[in-house]
Amino acid sequence: MTARHPKLPHVYLKPGEFHFATKPTVVTTVLGSCVSVTMFDLFSRTAAICHALLPDGPRDDVFRYVDSSIIRMLEMFMSRGITPRQLQVKLFGGSDMLGATASRPGVGSRNVDIARQVLAAEGLEVAAADVGGTRGRKLFFYTHTGEVLLKRLNRTEADS
Repeated sequence: MTARHPKLPHVYLKPGEFHFATKPTVVTTVLGSCVSVTMFDLFSRTAAICHALLPDGPRDDVFRYVDSSIIRMLEMFMSRGITPRQLQVKLFGGSDMLGATASRPGVGSRNVDIARQVLAAEGLEVAAADVGGTRGRKLFFYTHTGEVLLKRLNRTEADS
């Protein structure tokens, strides 16, 4: 599977980063236990994606944490007059790649739970999600359409 689009700029999103776009871009990231939330406004063609590592934490590095990433992304849209109701939201990642158990959920499960809680508290519905499991994911986010192409990775691809 290739999601290369030769006429669009490409950005590789590393853990703890986000990308806010007002121009067409293809954003690629690879997820294990981390989660990515995408937000897209069809009218303005404005989009954002984060790659958050942990459920919550101190506010010194906002985009490392799921809860503060979502809030900050929403603030950026609202500062441009885009309301949460206008946003299409998608959620990806949260694999438990290190053998979590029912009695002790892994960081991936906790990341997904916090993401869903914060999104619900902000009145946002998740339009699409691919979360959990034990395999990594590679995402290709098209910021001008909100489309996300996803490739599930086998263990060797996720480790590289």
